[in-house]
Amino acid sequence: MKRNIPHEIEPLKALQEFTSARIAIGRVGTSIPLKQSLEFKLAHAHARDAVYSELDLNKLTTLLKHFELPILHLHSQVTDRRQYLQRPDLGRKLNHASIIQLQDYRADSDVAIMVVDGLSATAVNENTKGLLDALIPLLINGGFKLAPISLVEQGRVAIGDDIGHGLNARLSLILIGERPGLSAADSLGAYLTYNPKPGLTDESRNCVSNIRPKGLTYKKAAKKIFYLISEAFRRQLSGVELKDNAGLIEQS
Repeated sequence: MKRNIPHEIEPLKALQEFTSARIAIGRVGTSIPLKQSLEFKLAHAHARDAVYSELDLNKLTTLLKHFELPILHLHSQVTDRRQYLQRPDLGRKLNHASIIQLQDYRADSDVAIMVVDGLSATAVNENTKGLLDALIPLLINGGFKLAPISLVEQGRVAIGDDIGHGLNARLSLILIGERPGLSAADSLGAYLTYNPKPGLTDESRNCVSNIRPKGLTYKKAAKKIFYLISEAFRRQLSGVELKDNAGLIEQS
């Protein structure tokens, strides 16, 4: 027996193949169906869990040793997760012990990679290795000199300015857990800043977002990030003045 689908839902059903957004979910009277209601509550729980998740430092350290680069364990000025959520400003700055630690590794380098928990350590734990497996060979083959990899707890995007400046790197690349949504709690973001230094604001950065197996795949993300880094070095800038024309180049 054919199920009755409201006429306003039917045209949207085909779009479910292309998105995880909640479209064409149907209704029961004035409410949504029970199955979809429970799925929504589960997604909300996953998002809350992601916000309070923690970096698996031991696992990440073991995985990152594969790249044969020094690994630094750094921390922001935040003392706990509650303060992290209430005081974003403290998550943008390194604590004193981390600043001192950077001094031992301050040498000329091109790219400093930072792995930061952000608002979803789950995303970092699950996606960092896959992305770096695709990206680091591109950077090395492209002739870029890499600084130590930094693992940063309770950090925000702007903490990359302190770290990149502290390591004397020409460009900072921060991989950070993005704010979880109701269709993705495991999305990794990549922010790059040319000539990082304390005091920069968001218009100085470029972002590649939604990096995960069900979003922007590791290989595609790595190619896009490598393109932006190459262009940043060629033009000696990043942010609003650096446009992502990689797609246009591929189509021409």
